[in-house]
Amino acid sequence: MIGVAKQVSSQQVDVYDENGSFKFSKYGELVGYTSTTVSIKDPGTSRIDVYDENGSFKFSR
Repeated sequence: MIGVAKQVSSQQVDVYDENGSFKFSKYGELVGYTSTTVSIKDPGTSRIDVYDENGSFKFSR
């Protein structure tokens, strides 16, 4: 499960589990997150990519 996702720089999002352990990092701008997904805006486009709790790409919107 995702505990928290945070924007750590202008282009990097770090994701942690419910115990505070690092899970993965992605390039982009944090849009939002739930316990199972993270939504990240691709810089330079209007595309939002959604990743699961393991950092695997799920879909774009």
